[in-house]
Amino acid sequence: MTIITRLLRPDIAALEAYTPIVPLEVLAEQLGIAPERLIKLDANENPYGPSPRAREAIRALADAMPNPYAIYPDPDHTRLRQALAEWTGQPPERIICGAGADELIDLLMRAFLVPGDAIIDCPPTFGMYSFDAGLFAARVVNVPRGPQWELDLEGVAEAVEQSGAKLLFVASPNNPGGNRLPHAELEGLLELPLIVVVDEAYVEFAGENVADLVGGPPNLVVLRTFSKWAGLAGLRVGYALCHTELAEQLRKIKQPYNVNVAAEVAALASLADMHERMEKVARIIAERERLSHELAALPGFHVYPSAANFVLCRLAGGAEQALAVREELRRQGILIRYFNKPGLRDCIRISVGTPEQNTMLLAALAALL
Repeated sequence: MTIITRLLRPDIAALEAYTPIVPLEVLAEQLGIAPERLIKLDANENPYGPSPRAREAIRALADAMPNPYAIYPDPDHTRLRQALAEWTGQPPERIICGAGADELIDLLMRAFLVPGDAIIDCPPTFGMYSFDAGLFAARVVNVPRGPQWELDLEGVAEAVEQSGAKLLFVASPNNPGGNRLPHAELEGLLELPLIVVVDEAYVEFAGENVADLVGGPPNLVVLRTFSKWAGLAGLRVGYALCHTELAEQLRKIKQPYNVNVAAEVAALASLADMHERMEKVARIIAERERLSHELAALPGFHVYPSAANFVLCRLAGGAEQALAVREELRRQGILIRYFNKPGLRDCIRISVGTPEQNTMLLAALAALL
């Protein structure tokens, strides 16, 4: 037994690692395909990238002040929180910024969980909820979703009562199902005695949100990210909207310099370039509808309605066909997502690309099937 094995937390030693997407340049080398020829539809990224104003803001950063990358960023994210207040309608004191929504998920667990505490998870959903809970030696109480990915509200209430869970994570739209959480259901969840975290990572593609409820029920937290609509996934910037009392506690325990200077100026520029961003969002929504319609016409494809920037398809040929489709497309340089998880093994998830990318994907699928 090594000293590391002897001293390491046993729960960390037993923890299953999170499986992220393989970096583009690594995958290109594995496939023997130039990176620029790959069609990346596996991580729900924005195919148009950042706005022109965000690109220019990053380029101009070095000229805006001496040694900008050598100076620590604003620990309070003053300018960014003010801009977000104007965008969301919530005051700055209810806004916490983070290095992506992932950090904010971790921060909430750090604030509320001690070993043995419980969270409620509603799979299939975003894997970071259960993964982060494992980092805090928390119990994950699963309440599986229904056949159309709807929440089992009675099951959630029963699980909260039996487990004494402190946190409930609900993505809206959900990933990978793409379905929204109805307002009436959220109101019911907020009556439960725990913190309800609504992850709105894809809300800009959904047409409705719950930000206006923040500041009312003290147990509501809304998570947002710049990764999808703003095309800043590589810079890692997100934010949470929550009650002022909770925001004060989260501000105490967050890392002081968690949003880097490049991410902050890009986020500010994206908010200032909202007209351009929403035009790109509208393009993605239009392509989502076209993609859903044409995928549904393929033999053996069942396409679930989506309010996000991706579509989930169930294949009649089961897990074997789903995995085979993923692998054949991969060999052609078209990347989609396959989940080796209960309830999803016969499914593939396809991020919405540009019209040209989507047309190439559909042609490849038609030839394959």
